[in-house]
Amino acid sequence: MATFGFIGTGNMGGALARAACKTLAPQEVLLSNRSMEKARALAAELGCRAAESAAVAESADYLFLGVKPQMMAGLLAELRPILECRKDGFLLVTMAAGLSIAEIQRMAGGAYPVIRIMPNTPASISEGMILYACGAEVTKAKETEFLTSMSGAGTFSALPENLIDAGCSVSGCGPAFVDLFIEALADGGVACGLPRAKALEFAAQTVVGSAKLLQETGGHPGALKDAVCSPGGSTIQGVRALEKAGFRSAVMEAVIAAFEKNQALGK
Repeated sequence: MATFGFIGTGNMGGALARAACKTLAPQEVLLSNRSMEKARALAAELGCRAAESAAVAESADYLFLGVKPQMMAGLLAELRPILECRKDGFLLVTMAAGLSIAEIQRMAGGAYPVIRIMPNTPASISEGMILYACGAEVTKAKETEFLTSMSGAGTFSALPENLIDAGCSVSGCGPAFVDLFIEALADGGVACGLPRAKALEFAAQTVVGSAKLLQETGGHPGALKDAVCSPGGSTIQGVRALEKAGFRSAVMEAVIAAFEKNQALGK
């Protein structure tokens, strides 16, 4: 029975812990956080256990390092003596943007097996897009066990590590960009007289439905857009306004800016 330990139960760590508890038994999940009250509250909600980070590092088979990139070196410096004393096999799971597998191993003080993941917040409702890359020390059996155990988080996609920063700029940062679009779409509806709650309902479901239509039909987004734009109609006028405002360029620049920041975090 593999044990999954989460050090850091913030937005992303907490989302992944929730996902783990959908497929694992409560006794297989351990939670820790700098503020232990937060870890205990989540553990009580999920029916699993809370423990200090040292205890989690001593026993977890899969150790999730759910801290910000700038805090990773400090955390691993604390855990390094514990990891060095372990005689059993364990695997580190990092979700820190910009930090490579090699850098995690260097900070941890050994060529330990590492899986680097880039999840996003929809993982908390099993709709995540989780990118991952395995270090050379990760066996196929461990990779399979990890993917099976964490399947409650959503869709996992293997990616060469050199593309993780680029992928994260789309799927990891993307929910914020999409939320901004949903809010703006609803604001437009409110400006036209819709009640706020209805405008948000319409905007959110329109985004969900449009994404599912693209996924299920395999159609190109340009072709799906064209299908809505009747000649001389209202939709093409709206598209014209978006193009005039530089909508597509603005979205591309947002992704590129996020990518550049991800790369800077690793320097």
